This record gives sequence, structure tokens and C-alpha cells, in this order.
Amino acid sequence: MSDQDDTLIAAVQRLLASFRSEDTGQDLLGGTIVDSVVSKDGLVQVTLSVDRARAAGLEGARRTVEGAITRLPGVRNASVVLTSHREAAPPQPPQPAARPPAPKPSPLPGVAHVVAVASGKGGVGKSTVSVNLAVALARRGLRVGLMDADIYGPSLPRMLGANRRPEIRGDRMIPIEAWGLKAMSMGFLVEEDSAMIWRGPMIMGAVQQFLGQVEWGELDVLVVDLPPGTGDIQLTLSQRVKVTGAVIVSTPQDIALIDARRAVRMFEKVEIPIFGVIENMSVFCCPNCGHRSEIFGHGGARLEATRLGQTFLGEIPLLLDVRHMSDAGTPIVAAAPDSEGAKAFVAIADTLATRLSLTAPASG
Repeated sequence: MSDQDDTLIAAVQRLLASFRSEDTGQDLLGGTIVDSVVSKDGLVQVTLSVDRARAAGLEGARRTVEGAITRLPGVRNASVVLTSHREAAPPQPPQPAARPPAPKPSPLPGVAHVVAVASGKGGVGKSTVSVNLAVALARRGLRVGLMDADIYGPSLPRMLGANRRPEIRGDRMIPIEAWGLKAMSMGFLVEEDSAMIWRGPMIMGAVQQFLGQVEWGELDVLVVDLPPGTGDIQLTLSQRVKVTGAVIVSTPQDIALIDARRAVRMFEKVEIPIFGVIENMSVFCCPNCGHRSEIFGHGGARLEATRLGQTFLGEIPLLLDVRHMSDAGTPIVAAAPDSEGAKAFVAIADTLATRLSLTAPASG
């Protein structure tokens, strides 16, 4: 950590000690545990642990503290997250897990639809699918945003060919514009080789910042590229905003389909509709002779979608051009719209647009 980061952390800690909570009038630090204060390139994240019974009463203080930190010299953006803790209790016999109360997410202001792109496991090309679907929707004339929710492994800057930092206006971040999209990623805020060694509350705070402190403006669709798995980020998204629906990406092989099945079940539990399943890397096409090889098998995602009662959205072939263009920051949908790969992405994007009732370019 740099000396500048150390100085900023010390300033934040002094500020925390000076605030008094709304419900008790006592020093905030007297009833709240500071789990962590992290600073990186002017981005500050504070995690406060508080007794569960006091959490609601401290929401106003949380917002006040967050605003005050934002105004400190050297701070570009700040997020304060409250987490609840309980006193240790004696061991109890195992009990059936109670179903948590249903979350009450609200629409994201100015955004007509939020579409989550998910997978049960990594390495299935989910980010490539997210980028090309978003670009394909934008090329229809729609206003499209792309949010990289994979905080640990952000890949959008490389795939979009954009590595500049977002502008900060007040307490709002201005998304990066590329290929007709408005995009936000942790990769725009940190160096490409930086390791994000963050705990769950800090990750959830970053997702909340991307949802609430980015100036998305008026969008027809916000595509959210989720990390692999079924963890904190997926749960945070489902609880913070109203998600219109999810798209599940899998390869045809059995091991990927098992994890895709878990992703489907997770979205069902949090009551997010599923638009369907995409089979990525469906078949390999030799660029020299055109021979087709089923490296990961073929048709597994279609069969799994049928078993789960879900729509099969389509197949995307494993093409060398898709990989080359992704690494070069030129999505194949924009760089080679007449290619086989681009046409596969566009066909799925057309299906999504129809499901979202976005069949004509947005006005304005």
C-alpha cells in the first residue's frame, strides 16, 4: 500500500471516530466495529459491523458518513457498508434451515430492463457472450449498458479495448463508452494485474456502488456479467435491483451442465425469471478446412434446458476469430458482423429483444 493510501485511511478512521449515531447519540465507534477501511487510487470502502437490532437505525448515519468520506481530499468515491453480527450462542441441535424473507428489490432508476448473464462455473466464455450480446443489442439502436460484476476477475476493459479511468462527477462515476455501450468494470479502476484481495462485504459494497453510484442514465437494457458460481454477488444483485431475467451460459460437457443446473436453481429460488440457456463453444470449426469437431460434445445444453423446462436460446460455435477479436478488444459482432460467430450472437440478441418487447430502436 502506498503512503498516500495510508494517509487517506488514517483520515477516514479519524472521521469515523467523530460521528455520532442517530439512535443512541453515542460515538459511532462505541457501538459499531470497524471491520475494514480500504483505499485504492482514491476509492474508499468501509465495512462496519453492527448489532442486527441497530442496523436499521444506523442507515441515516451510514449515508452521512459515506457523504463525508467522499468529501475528504483525495477521495474519488466512497462506499460504507453495514454488516450485522450476533453474540456467540451455545451450540444448538441442527434445525431445518428457515427460508429467508423474500427480498424486495426495486427497479434501477432510468433502466427499463436488467438482464443477468450467468454460469455455474468459470471458463465457459460467459464474458465473451455478455459483451457480444450487449453490442448486438446496441447495434439494434437500443440504449445498452454493460456492468462487469466479476470483481475478482474483471475482463471487460480488455474485451472492449478500453483501459481509461472513468470520470468522477460529485459522488457519481461516469461509465466508459465503447462500441455503442456504457460500461463499468472494476478493471477500469485498478491496474490490470492488481489482485483484489477483498472479503464478502467489500465485494458487495463494490456491486452496490456500480448499481447506485454510476451515472447509467436512460437505458433500455443493462446487461450484467456475473462471476461464476452462486455466491454473494448474485445474491446482492437479486436483492438490490429488480432483475428482468437471467441468461445461463454453458458448454456442452457434463461437468459444465451440472454447474449450469445449480445456476438455474439459484435464480429460481430468488424468483428471477430465466430467459433460457446458451450453449457456447458448441462445435469447433477449423479455420483452414472448415471441418467441424465436437470438442466438448454437442447438444448437451439444449438437452439440459429441456430437462429443466427452460428455453434453449441457441448455439455459439468455438471460433478462433472470436478469441482473437476478444483479446484485441474488438467484439466480433461489431468487427465482423457477417461472420458465423457474429450471426449466432445476433440471433440470440434478437430473441432477447423480442422477449423484452424491444423490437424497435428506442426513441430519443
